[in-house]
Amino acid sequence: MSCYPDFPFPEDYPNYVPNSLFLDYLKMYANRFNLLECIQFKTKVCSVRKRPDFTATGQWEVVTLCEGRQESAIFDGVMVCTGYLTNPYLPLDSFPGINTFKGQYFHSREYKHPDIFRDKNVLVIGMGNSGTDIAVEASHLAKKVFLSTTGGAWVISRVFDSGYPWDMVFMTRFQNTFRNSLPTPIVNWLIARRMNSWFNHANYGLIPEDRVQLREPVLNDELPGRIITGKVLIKPRIKEVKENSVVFSNTPKEEPIDIIVFATGYTFAFPFLDETIVKVEDGQASLYKYIFPAHLPKPTLAVIGLIKPLGSLLPTGDTQARWAVRVLKGVIKLPPSSIMIEEVNERKQNKPSGFGLRYCKALETDYITYVDELLTAINAKPNLFSLLLTDPRLALAIFFGPCTPYQFRLTGPGKWEGARNAIMTQWDRTFKATKTRIVQESPSLFASLLKLFSFLALLVAIFLIFL
Repeated sequence: MSCYPDFPFPEDYPNYVPNSLFLDYLKMYANRFNLLECIQFKTKVCSVRKRPDFTATGQWEVVTLCEGRQESAIFDGVMVCTGYLTNPYLPLDSFPGINTFKGQYFHSREYKHPDIFRDKNVLVIGMGNSGTDIAVEASHLAKKVFLSTTGGAWVISRVFDSGYPWDMVFMTRFQNTFRNSLPTPIVNWLIARRMNSWFNHANYGLIPEDRVQLREPVLNDELPGRIITGKVLIKPRIKEVKENSVVFSNTPKEEPIDIIVFATGYTFAFPFLDETIVKVEDGQASLYKYIFPAHLPKPTLAVIGLIKPLGSLLPTGDTQARWAVRVLKGVIKLPPSSIMIEEVNERKQNKPSGFGLRYCKALETDYITYVDELLTAINAKPNLFSLLLTDPRLALAIFFGPCTPYQFRLTGPGKWEGARNAIMTQWDRTFKATKTRIVQESPSLFASLLKLFSFLALLVAIFLIFL
């Protein structure tokens, strides 16, 4: 689900790829498409400025620094791909007494290995994926671990129904269509019911305070087990930090603390761009389709990856780049600035539609809906109705199966000939990494009939949807 759309992970890769293997995958991708010769390593971008004749040419002057030597070059188009995890956010002013703390504290970005927590009292502040991962790792070595959260979060396991990966079950076009057709309160109720099917979040002190707007769920297979065994203690916000202890907001009792880890997220900025080009306000930027500055007279600068889809960022960024390239080449014409600015302002207001999921922040969006919008613009969205007539097996796999990135390369510019085969064999690759012990299963007539009836039912259902 997180690979490039035209470059699947190797078959022996696990479904959830650790960072070391992912780095190897990126190297393989770069070698496959001869990207290394295009990359200037150890080079800092100092500034990206409009040329004096920008209104006519749309060109940019880019100043870089490499090994102490500064160079300048002219480009017809620029893509900014720095993402939103650029600057660690360390809000020390929000923690009274932190300057008196005699222990050690640092941002989660500095964390490397759990050995530093051995026999220590550890406090992790922030309940995102980084915070929960660090708390769980620390709990195997530390004396005591506290995990502080202000708003709670839904926690889900990577192992979902019948052992399937959670994203391959949750991220389907059928599921997405179903969710977006229901009123938001019903969707929220269904989401809460589904999240609590593993364990009751209220009993573990984790349930989100705001259940109207969806936050990205936390993926952690161990956290409930660490809580139920007393290895991790969930706590509310910090009231005060003292020399060797902290006081939480719900009790006057002081808890001894040796190490504080601030898993408080990141902010993003573009120090090489003037604010008149891209201005960051309240954790967002005025970008049309999350990509183009809406006010520029020439759309020759694109921002890629400044978005938080409820899905994988890699194929999202890939689709953004494909769409942006068509704009840069002049194949796609953007609307007038006034229309783009109006759309950007509407998104900033984050007004609920009344249907489907409602997200907490402006950068968060529906993965499938957003990618389909860009694919439609470049004529690369799979036509399910046409496929149902010409290739019904593929149509059913696309609609009811996981929305894997290969779907985005079935047609249009950048079409990949291996996309269909990658979709039809995706479940084989999914379980190849888990079936390291081969088990002989006896054939079942009942199971075969059930699969046949299920296939016929799905075929009828998809016909009814398109009627």
